[in-house]
Amino acid sequence: MTSTRISRAPGASTRNVDVYDFRRPTTLAREHSRALELAFETFARQWGTQLTANIRARSHVTFETVLMNTYDEYAASLPSSTVMVLCTLGDLDADAKAVIQFPTGAALSWFSHMLGGTGVHNEAERNLTQMEQTLLRKLVVDILDDLRYSLGPLLSADIAIDAIHHNSQFAQAAGTTELMIVASFTVQSGEQTAPATLAIPADAILRRLGDANPVINAADARALVQLQLSRVPVDVALQIPSVAVTPATILGLTVGDVIPLGHPKHKPLDLAVGGQQLATAAVGANGSRMACVVIETQETPR
Repeated sequence: MTSTRISRAPGASTRNVDVYDFRRPTTLAREHSRALELAFETFARQWGTQLTANIRARSHVTFETVLMNTYDEYAASLPSSTVMVLCTLGDLDADAKAVIQFPTGAALSWFSHMLGGTGVHNEAERNLTQMEQTLLRKLVVDILDDLRYSLGPLLSADIAIDAIHHNSQFAQAAGTTELMIVASFTVQSGEQTAPATLAIPADAILRRLGDANPVINAADARALVQLQLSRVPVDVALQIPSVAVTPATILGLTVGDVIPLGHPKHKPLDLAVGGQQLATAAVGANGSRMACVVIETQETPR
């Protein structure tokens, strides 16, 4: 998001105002957010299954949230020491890369399971060795396959591993103001549980997401409201027109009293919708059930 912070003159109010760039919204439309949630839930299930097969230990990945942040905000939310796998996107600017991030301890636990260990690691955070990076690349290749499958047409770019970084402050996957789609996950493998994130440049997703799941156009609001209203259930009643009586008549009612309605037997009854008379109808039958036959409709100008 391109924004400018405006401060008032000395002596005036100290309130700051952020100028919002409507050409680059920083929140996802509800329709787009829901579509991404479904895609990332599928990805989480695929990732968990693939991780179980690779490390030979029961693993489960849970999707948590998806939102849109600038790359600067995303990087600031990560621990300084972590594993960040940067991935190129074929049809995007070479400077914009996707990021798969998880703690170093989680990666070391996976390697331990892969090599027949218990998966328990309590050593301090450190950079991965060359051999460990080779094992990691094997895991990430499968993760990327799951990502392509889950996002389907939403990710048309050819995604591939570019580099592995261990410091979130120095790994520049995109410009600081570049918008990223950020999905958060919880990865459980064996007894270890760790948070993980996936960040993809918004340009790679939103341009496809708009076609696959377009946001409703405000110009269609009237037609959409009419369509929705036409499907709302309403109460329809066939009723005898009301008759005026005095309070004394009401207070003096006893069992067996008769109140004349003044409505001829041959005259149609009122058909009302939500208490508003809409038509007149005669009593009839439809098979073994009572029904009414509409005789005349009434338009009530408003």
